[in-house]
Amino acid sequence: MNIKESDDNLFGKCPYVTAQKIFSGKWTILIIYNLCEKTLRFNELQKRIFGVTQATLTKQLRILEDYGLIKRHVYAEVPPKVEYSLTEIGKEFVPILNQIEDFGNKYIDYLNIDKGDN
Repeated sequence: MNIKESDDNLFGKCPYVTAQKIFSGKWTILIIYNLCEKTLRFNELQKRIFGVTQATLTKQLRILEDYGLIKRHVYAEVPPKVEYSLTEIGKEFVPILNQIEDFGNKYIDYLNIDKGDN
């Protein structure tokens, strides 16, 4: 059995495989981070995430919507207005984002100490 088959069989059963698959996208954490404070339009979100292309952001947003972490609201206007926000299950990731921030800051400190020892 290869890893892909194993992961597919364990998705929705094993919490680690499930979380790893959901958050494996390069931009996933940054998208959720930017939506944790407020609802954003597509262009606002793209401006906040340096380096993401329109096509990639669109793909990542669709994936997160399929997983149920974000919701997409389309207003009946011309031109169409589309907003993105976190769902209730998406909001459950916010405390984990705070822990990732804490770890990131500690690791940055570690890197700076390590550079000073040379």
